[in-house]
Amino acid sequence: MTSGTQTSPRVVALVGPYSSGKTTLLENILFMTDTTRRRSTGERVFADDSIEAKTLSMGVDINVAEAEYLGDRYIFVDCPGSIELLQEMRNAVHAADVAIVVAEPEPDKIQALSPLLHELEADGIPHLLFINKIDHSNVHIRDLAGALEEVSALPCVLRHVPVREGGEISGFVDLASRRVYHYGTDGSREVTCTADGIVDQVADDRFQMMERLADFHDDLMEELLDDIDPPSEEIFRDLAADLRAGNIMPVLMGSALNSYGIRRLMKALRHEMPDFTLAAKRMMPKNSGTDAAYILKTKYLPHMGKLSFARVIKGCLADGAQVGGARISGLFSVNGPELKKSTRAEAGDLVAIARLDGAVTGDTIGGSGAPAPEKLPAVYAQAIEVPDRKDEAKLSEALSKLLEEDPSFEVEHREDTGQLLLWGQGEIHMRTARTRLTEKYGVNVRFSFPRVPYKETIRKAKVQHSRYKKQSGGHGQFGDVVIEVKPRAIGQGFEFEEKIHGGSIPKQYISSVEAGVKEYLKQGPLGFPVVDVAVTLTDGQSHSVDSSDMAFKMAGRMAMADALPGCEPVLLEPIEHVRVMAPSIHMAKINAMITTRRGQIMGFDARAGWPGWDVIDAQMPASEMQDLIIELRSVTQGTGTFEHKFDHLNEIAGRLKDDVLSGRVADRRH
Repeated sequence: MTSGTQTSPRVVALVGPYSSGKTTLLENILFMTDTTRRRSTGERVFADDSIEAKTLSMGVDINVAEAEYLGDRYIFVDCPGSIELLQEMRNAVHAADVAIVVAEPEPDKIQALSPLLHELEADGIPHLLFINKIDHSNVHIRDLAGALEEVSALPCVLRHVPVREGGEISGFVDLASRRVYHYGTDGSREVTCTADGIVDQVADDRFQMMERLADFHDDLMEELLDDIDPPSEEIFRDLAADLRAGNIMPVLMGSALNSYGIRRLMKALRHEMPDFTLAAKRMMPKNSGTDAAYILKTKYLPHMGKLSFARVIKGCLADGAQVGGARISGLFSVNGPELKKSTRAEAGDLVAIARLDGAVTGDTIGGSGAPAPEKLPAVYAQAIEVPDRKDEAKLSEALSKLLEEDPSFEVEHREDTGQLLLWGQGEIHMRTARTRLTEKYGVNVRFSFPRVPYKETIRKAKVQHSRYKKQSGGHGQFGDVVIEVKPRAIGQGFEFEEKIHGGSIPKQYISSVEAGVKEYLKQGPLGFPVVDVAVTLTDGQSHSVDSSDMAFKMAGRMAMADALPGCEPVLLEPIEHVRVMAPSIHMAKINAMITTRRGQIMGFDARAGWPGWDVIDAQMPASEMQDLIIELRSVTQGTGTFEHKFDHLNEIAGRLKDDVLSGRVADRRH
């Protein structure tokens, strides 16, 4: 076997939109390298086999596989393609030496690469692009290259140009080596006859490739200016240097399903991808001991418990050792679903660690101050509950595991609606959570749409005298209060004060009156929490025997119940400040979408650091935002996203108010 060029394994992340062919590419790389004995023909051979993946018919977790090629070890991390699982990809590629972006040869679908490419560019991950399914494309390669330029901040360097025979793509020209290859199921076969004529036809493409490289290499620029054709060795050397430096995005092509172009892809990885030094520098914590490792994934497996997938940054991990206060209680190499016991992992290795307590995805054990992928903002919520209260502790434990496995989930206890909300990235993401909670963790969970946290306030002031009196033999209950209720400006909140003269109500009961007032404000005459009111206790009476804290609390509550229906209550809806981010070409549709949802556009600007993207600032009722992310992705080819936060409350009336109140009555009846 050919001697390898690396001591540590090369970690390669496979990323790309859903259905682009990442897993098929991985499976046929494994077949080509004799890791597996079965070539992929479209049916899954080596893929995510979790219960969530089977339920949704798509990969939802990373899939790790090992292979050896020409003496070098490779670890491939196949990342899920749904935009809703972007956090999974973000966490995984942070540990990779290089990423292969898999794309379909359709300019209309290239836009979907934009968020992925920006993630790689922002994290400094060297990456190349593999145009898949090229044998089924009628698109001109230069049109495709133009579409790629619009979504990539890095120059796209076309490495291959397809060869057509009889209208069908039968192979490609390698522009760096000036060799022609015909596709074959056993790899790409070099063509010797008629090759010169084909190469001459793509001379302009080769010159454009060299011009791109010359932007980073003065020697090459001088050669081009002097009409000197540089040798292939120099071109390959410059390509490797620029990929490692993150200057360019090389573009290769093939067909994963038919194994076309896979061998050339592997040779490009072998000769051009960076070694572990670059990734180690990117992941290295500011402060660390002799050993450190980055946690890129957390899983809970039946009969094994918690597994932390980690890449060793420096030093080594040994079974039973302590690393930064964390004990290594089991070490495994990973190859798909197969876990093989190990005793030691060196720098650069990617392994699974059993029962690593206290460490979560994104952490670096053995160090502090390490860079980590940012957490995506949540954009979609569902209310969750268990039918049997005895299962609440079980739900709490399951949610804790869910958040460890996927940090892009969030849990919120919403006091004003009494609901427990699970926040995530969209419908598919939420279906993943439902499957994990019910099928994996065995919790019977009901999902529903969250209630909108409407509020109410008043327009009119009123003075109210109310008496709570109860006599049932022995000591009775007596509390008598006079209160003045006034509206406050929206956003000023609740205020309580007392102006008792002459001790008509003993001081020890005043706080009980306030408690009764606050208790009523939890649900006003319209059925929602009351906000922005001022209540002043002005007078009242007490009884030396029958008065008590409870009596005056009930009197305060009764006074509010008597007063507020006559204070002209009004309904308030929460308004959110929304920042919508998407490619500029979709902004007209987004403007219309915001208007349709009763939104008000407040501003418009270019998105910093995202060429070709814009940001719209708007205010939108919370009631219109439940499925906002679904429509936004629909009109932006899956690329658009948003951030939001509460801004203010706004009065609603007319038919909208009637609809809300009728819905509230229905909630009460249920």
